[in-house]
Amino acid sequence: MAEEAKVINKAGTLKMTDEVAAKKDTKDINGKRIDRRNRRDRVKADVAPKEFDEITIAVDRVSRTVAGGRRMRFKALVAIGNHKNKVGIGVAKGNDVTTAVAKATSKAKKTMITFAMDGETICHEVEAKVTGANIIMKPAAPGTGIIAGGTVRSIMGLTGVKNLISKSLGSTNKVNIAYAVIEGLKAQVPRSEWTGAKKAAKKETK
Repeated sequence: MAEEAKVINKAGTLKMTDEVAAKKDTKDINGKRIDRRNRRDRVKADVAPKEFDEITIAVDRVSRTVAGGRRMRFKALVAIGNHKNKVGIGVAKGNDVTTAVAKATSKAKKTMITFAMDGETICHEVEAKVTGANIIMKPAAPGTGIIAGGTVRSIMGLTGVKNLISKSLGSTNKVNIAYAVIEGLKAQVPRSEWTGAKKAAKKETK
């Protein structure tokens, strides 16, 4: 009778087969058996799906001169959205990165907006300006994708917009660009509320 092939680990010890490992009992230091059943299932059950997704767009180190010298802090820019038509951004500072991101996320949740969409793109072309940042956004045909810079792409990735053409003019400040994108989304007017659409609807009723 041929001998079964043995699997040897890198350390030179014999590796257990899957059947042996499944039947093997794990014991603690006192010799009591540790029940490992359904451990993975329990972890999966505890993880609930998030309503909103968040992304940290930028983390910058900022300083302020005080009497004792320079005071170093961190500034975080965070965007949050539900991949439908709700999105928000937040900017906050903290003594460390974790604190700054947590504060920015909290602000983003409080300042979320709901904007109008036309399928998987925006309703119409819009130009938004915030301080030195100037953003132009145009609707695009299905399959175009999001043609935009880093900050605009990050924010649009959290919305339901999948087709968009965008151009950033002027300032490259990420915070100002982010606020300009939000202003552009706020300015979206549904097709049914356009002046031409209203006039056409009135003519049809007549």
